[in-house]
Amino acid sequence: MVMRTFLASLIVYLAPTIYSVHASDNVRAFHEDLWTVLPRTAEITELAHGFTWSEGPTWDRERQQLYFSDVPKNIAYAWSPELGLNVFMSPSGLQSDSTAGFREPGSNGLLMSPDGRLLIANHGTRSVERMDIKTRQRQTIASHYEGKRLNSPNDVAITADGTLYFTDPPYGLEGLNASPLKELGHNGVYQVEKDGTIALIDGSLSYPNGIALSPDEQTLYVAVSDPVSPKIYKYSRDGTVFTDRSVFFNAEPYLKHSWPGLPDGMAVAETGHLFATGPGGVFVLSKEGIALGLIKLESATANCTFGQDGSTLFITSGSRVLAMGTLVVGAGWRND
Repeated sequence: MVMRTFLASLIVYLAPTIYSVHASDNVRAFHEDLWTVLPRTAEITELAHGFTWSEGPTWDRERQQLYFSDVPKNIAYAWSPELGLNVFMSPSGLQSDSTAGFREPGSNGLLMSPDGRLLIANHGTRSVERMDIKTRQRQTIASHYEGKRLNSPNDVAITADGTLYFTDPPYGLEGLNASPLKELGHNGVYQVEKDGTIALIDGSLSYPNGIALSPDEQTLYVAVSDPVSPKIYKYSRDGTVFTDRSVFFNAEPYLKHSWPGLPDGMAVAETGHLFATGPGGVFVLSKEGIALGLIKLESATANCTFGQDGSTLFITSGSRVLAMGTLVVGAGWRND
C-alpha cells in the first residue's frame, strides 16, 4: 500500500503524455453538424494523471496556465506547456489538519473572473472566494444564506459586470443531505450582486452542480448530477433575475449504456455551443440543446474549459487531465 501510494504520487509529478489519438476514434457523432464544431482531425492528449478526482479547470490568459482542483486531496494544481504540472494551492480548501465531517475538503470549481482574480468554489470553507493570484490573499464573497452556512459551493459563473452565480450541493459533506453539518434545508442556485447581496434563484433542484452562462448572458445553465433525473436546465433572464426554468438537455437515455458519469461541469463556446460533461464523457450540444456528439472518455468526467487561444478544450476526467486541440468554435471568456 505504501509503495502504491508513492508510485501514484510520483506519477502525478512526472505527468507524462500517455497517448494521442484522432478524435474520430474517440468521438461518437450523433449529428453531421458535429463536424462544423469539432474537426475530425482533433486530437486528445493526456497532460497528467494520478489524481483522486480532478475538477474545476480554468485557464489563466495572463500567465498562460491551467488551474484545476483535486477536491478530495485538498490540492489545486497549475499546468502550463512550459513548466508542466506544479502544486498551486495546498491546502486549496479547508485550512486545517482535521477534515472530520467532510468527504471532499478541497476547492472545487475555479474560474478566472474578468478582473483577473480567481474565483473559488470552496468545499472546505463552505464558501465562494475571490483570490488575488499575485498575493494569494483570499476574500470571502458568500458563506451564508439567511443566517445559515452554505452547504459546499461547487461551481461558479460570472457576468461581464461582475454579477456572480454559484451552485451549492452537499457534495463536500460526509453523508451529503444527511450531514449533521448541513444547516440549509435545500441545495441551491444563487446570485450574488456586486454589492454582496445574495439571492436564491432555485432551491428545488436535488443536486445542482455545474453552472454556465450563454455568450449574451441571457441564459443560465445548471446541471443536475442526480441519477434519477440527470438533466441540464436553462433559466431565461427577466431583467436582473433568471426565471422560467426549462429542460435544456436530458441525459437519462444515455444512462442505459452504463457509461460512467452524470451531468456536471460545462463550458460555453462563442458560438453558443455547450460542451457539457455527462454519461460517457463530454457532450457537444447545439444552442437548442440537441446532442451533436460525444467526446467519449473512459471514466466519469467532471468538468471542462477552453484555453490557450480558445481552440483547446481542457478536460478533467476522474484521475486524468486531458486536452483536445484545434476546435473550430473558440472559447467564451467566462469559461476559460
